[in-house]
Amino acid sequence: MAQPAPDTRYLDPKTLTKISRLDIIARLVVEGFVTGLHRSPYHGFSVEFAEHREYVPGDDIKHIDWKVYARSDRYYIKQYEEETNLTATILIDGSESMAYRGSTELPSKKDYACYVAASLVYLILRQRDAVGLTTFDESVRTFVPPGSSPSHRNLCLSALNELECRERTGLGPVLHSMAERVRRKGLIILISDLLDDPEAILAGLRHFRHRRHEVIVFHVLDHAERTFPFRSMTRFEGLERLGHVICDASALRAAYLEELEQHVGELRHGCRADRIDYVPIDTATPLDVALTSYLATRAGMKLS
Repeated sequence: MAQPAPDTRYLDPKTLTKISRLDIIARLVVEGFVTGLHRSPYHGFSVEFAEHREYVPGDDIKHIDWKVYARSDRYYIKQYEEETNLTATILIDGSESMAYRGSTELPSKKDYACYVAASLVYLILRQRDAVGLTTFDESVRTFVPPGSSPSHRNLCLSALNELECRERTGLGPVLHSMAERVRRKGLIILISDLLDDPEAILAGLRHFRHRRHEVIVFHVLDHAERTFPFRSMTRFEGLERLGHVICDASALRAAYLEELEQHVGELRHGCRADRIDYVPIDTATPLDVALTSYLATRAGMKLS
């Protein structure tokens, strides 16, 4: 029998802006998404086979071992045990540009990034793996070492709740610093708007790859940054110690979008060249899309 689809209201950014507690958001997003995993090919990406047990009514028939049935004419279920050797480190950008949001109906880039980070923390700990979290701007601001206990979630969520966007971006130096600091090979997850020199960003990411980490980059941009909906004379306020400018937005639009596409393209191609998973995210994107990208990448790593 088909299972009911998850309540996707809890994956809608417009709905999430009305919920103040990050722990509730993470639980609703992950549990709502996990409910719908039956629709995805990525079953069992975090587990290994342990043993068989005899089938009893009510067991999911997809776990029946048909080879054993062919030999014994009896139904046996494959049981699994969860791996505990994954260590993930989440790096989340807290520079001033992350505070931007073009619409009050959508979360800021920082808030959306925190939704993604909190959901991943919840999901990784649910799998009994270890996760750490670092916030940064032009330098490392908060470092929560990896842990796997249930109480570790509160440490990570506390760091996210305290995150304030106030300084300039310094991605290159921060990535190099963290690559030296995170010594155990694992999974690195960067969540940022990546508004910095692409060459410096890619060099820092390559440092992680040189140390044999798997790397996933969530590139979070505001919906207005991606689409540039401005049409008339508009005052643009600079972030990260930049001034303001008043101009005819319609005359600027084509050049802006071309420049943005060039920036995104350089990052995308550079990540692919170094076998880094690049996940572009619009702040209007439902959270299940971001999580699907993450889970697909994890599934690929388990199968490789």
